[in-house]
Amino acid sequence: MRIGIFDALFGQLPLEDMLDLCVDAGLDAVEIGTGNYPGSKHIDVDALLESEQAREAYLREFRARNLIISAFSCHGNPIHPNRDLAARHDEVYRKTIRLAQVMSVPVVCCFSGCPGGGPEDRRPNWVTAAWPPDFPDILNWQWAEVVVPYWQELGRFAQDHGVRLAIEMHPGFVVYNPATLTRLRAEVGPVVGANLDPSHLYWQGIDPVAAIKSLEGSIYHVHAKDTAIDRQNTEINGVLDTKPYSDVPHRSWVFRTVGYGHSLLEWRQIVSALRTFGYDYVLSIEHEDALASINEGFAKAVAFLREIVLSETPAQAWWV
Repeated sequence: MRIGIFDALFGQLPLEDMLDLCVDAGLDAVEIGTGNYPGSKHIDVDALLESEQAREAYLREFRARNLIISAFSCHGNPIHPNRDLAARHDEVYRKTIRLAQVMSVPVVCCFSGCPGGGPEDRRPNWVTAAWPPDFPDILNWQWAEVVVPYWQELGRFAQDHGVRLAIEMHPGFVVYNPATLTRLRAEVGPVVGANLDPSHLYWQGIDPVAAIKSLEGSIYHVHAKDTAIDRQNTEINGVLDTKPYSDVPHRSWVFRTVGYGHSLLEWRQIVSALRTFGYDYVLSIEHEDALASINEGFAKAVAFLREIVLSETPAQAWWV
């Protein structure tokens, strides 16, 4: 297992400086944003698609530093009811898949997206309740008319290009927990898997270790990000919280650097479960901690992950 970083954290730096920083920190991998919500600060997707020479020069920057690209990430909403926005996000998904193929990047990380509640809606409609009857009607329409057709077609596109799609389970989108990820995977096939981010599971009350077990063989990428739960605020208002992320004192939960939401032991259990149930790839640091600076949060995350990562090949059971 290796430690990497999602490059959006250092979007203010040129590519070469960002990669040098990764080397100085002792990292092994970089996850590169290619557009949509993460932006594309360190890559020109169109230029690389057009030129093999440009692709080779780009990859040379990584090879020279003994770094790999763990994934391309283009999180967006390609099934947004605003058709222009959906088309733009879908175009980025498809360009990213094509680029991943020609650059031998095995995984594209993304969101499932969320459609409206019906064909005339203009905004996404994320359903969180089974009653009144409007809500299951919305869900049935979303999955039958939008979600499954779109993802079956995109899944075929990705499969034809030899690329796996790692969907980040994120509230606000139709895939937000293991059940919805498994549902989509059943409809589309094994080209779809998970970009597992424990931070989005923790605040929903999901145990990441239990989630990992339930997703055996279908985790394709992992984000290293934590969540701190404010017990008192949660006991008053529950976990569905629309206050700004900057309003730390009053939120039910906030994202934290790994180790500042859950213990070393819990993260060791996550790493052990990942290896046990088929994932031995990259832990990609995603730092969105309102209480830490970019540099300090990053440094704390690297030091913490060094304590928990299992980087060598497991031993044979020599004791039996």
